[in-house]
Amino acid sequence: MSTETQVTQSKGDGSAVAESRRAGASESVLRPPVDIYETAEGITLQADMPGVAKDRLNVRVEGNNLLVEGSIGVAPQEQMTALYADVRSTVYRRRFALSNELQTDQIDARLKDGVLTVTIPKRAELRPRRIEIKS
Repeated sequence: MSTETQVTQSKGDGSAVAESRRAGASESVLRPPVDIYETAEGITLQADMPGVAKDRLNVRVEGNNLLVEGSIGVAPQEQMTALYADVRSTVYRRRFALSNELQTDQIDARLKDGVLTVTIPKRAELRPRRIEIKS
């Protein structure tokens, strides 16, 4: 894992102080709640991402992982300070491991009313099919 080292000088004596911290440790990320449904045709994933616009949403496949990221388009005002806030992050992020039986090149994603719906079809040879009975 990568770490960042930041060197700062103290007030007036010229001595330096080094601080180490993990990269991204200060970044606060929200995990959107997700419902996952499996049908004979594939998998449907529904993630609640209120406040995320289509242009601020990123859905991609990395290897066997599906990564969903989005940011809320609200910029805090410089003169305003929150007295109380339940949620201080404006970034959603969630990663899902994908099975080899899914067609990752056929993924369909739609955003409506703050709900992201991702449909991932199963490979055709793994879908149930009806076998005709001959007499």
